[in-house]
Amino acid sequence: MENVRDQTNSAERPKQTANRGFAAMDPEYQRQIAREGGRIAHERGVAHKWTSEEAREAGRKGGQNSRSRNRGKGNS
Repeated sequence: MENVRDQTNSAERPKQTANRGFAAMDPEYQRQIAREGGRIAHERGVAHKWTSEEAREAGRKGGQNSRSRNRGKGNS
């Protein structure tokens, strides 16, 4: 005998997701946790501090990546 659950079309069943972990939290609560972690890292002196050169290089790389994604779309 078939199980009634097996007869239900998978498209009719609601998608089940696990309600756990950081991604399942309220976005405002995620920001609060991240803010606290950043604050503590700076207090302890272990947070990364960007030099002018590092920031310049990161910006250059980001600009290169965004330009390459737009190629072929008429946005050169």
